[in-house]
Amino acid sequence: MYDDLDRKIIHGLTCAPRVSFRRLGEIIGVSEQTVARRYNALRRDGVLRVVGMSGPTVHGGSEWIARLRCRPDAVGPVAGSLARRPEVGYVSIDSGGSEIICAIRSSTRAGSGDVLLRQLPKATAILDMSVDLLIHTFSHPGAAGWTGGRQFLTDEQVRRLTAGRPAPVGPPLAPTDEDRPLFKALAEDGRAPHTRLAEATGWSGARVARRLEALEATGSLTYGVDILNERLGYELNATVWLQVDLPDLHRIGEELGRHDECAFVAATSGKYNLMAVVICEDTPALYRYLSGDLARLKGIRGYEISIRARRLKQSVSLIHHGRLVHPALG
Repeated sequence: MYDDLDRKIIHGLTCAPRVSFRRLGEIIGVSEQTVARRYNALRRDGVLRVVGMSGPTVHGGSEWIARLRCRPDAVGPVAGSLARRPEVGYVSIDSGGSEIICAIRSSTRAGSGDVLLRQLPKATAILDMSVDLLIHTFSHPGAAGWTGGRQFLTDEQVRRLTAGRPAPVGPPLAPTDEDRPLFKALAEDGRAPHTRLAEATGWSGARVARRLEALEATGSLTYGVDILNERLGYELNATVWLQVDLPDLHRIGEELGRHDECAFVAATSGKYNLMAVVICEDTPALYRYLSGDLARLKGIRGYEISIRARRLKQSVSLIHHGRLVHPALG
């Protein structure tokens, strides 16, 4: 149903979420109208959502990764309740339905136990848990982990898309009460044009542009691209937990971040001090990755693999009847 052009458009949006359809079409080699039509179809079908959100460093915010082992009868209700909390990001049921993995946004000033107590419903259903701080994420411009080992845009196309995009500088700007309508509109559609954002905020188009620029420049506003990989033919999703020596931590994290199969790589505070979300077409593709590129990395002392059985939430979007939807609609 979805072809290489759709995948090129998605790859382009992961590199530059608010790039204009005209610019993306120029780089891919198709018309602006074609890009717009394909994008709108992907969004309408619930395969793709671009969302705007507060940057992780605003208000001292950090992310924790929780692994929860629940009673079999409680796994679904606990995971579903977590997925509906705005502080909770990615939620999946893994390891044959016996484990929940989720990301919790909170303050570094709170201990992990306090974070979990505030967020978890029906604590008596939890048999075992670990909560670790995400210390550092490894990412590279143009990385397309959702492709399962295939990059649809060339390095030159990625360079053209990301050229001139400055890294965030200075302390983050704390969003004000006046910014709430702006963030609400961007949470619904991270590609909303300035005219729509002006309507939502009551501001002029020039003021919208200035505020977006200020928030983006300090990392106070970031954009995520939620994708249903399985609808694009990448059925297998796994979290690989790696134990590496500290002198090798950054090197291995950087190398993993360059692997097309790795959609997300981060250093954590736990026993397994590196985690990678790996996306592949099927089980043989996962084996080729584990026994190939991953096996060639020197310095890995131990590992564990959690295979996703069911995903309930991407970074922001709920997954409802096989579609990505705004949390209010789930």
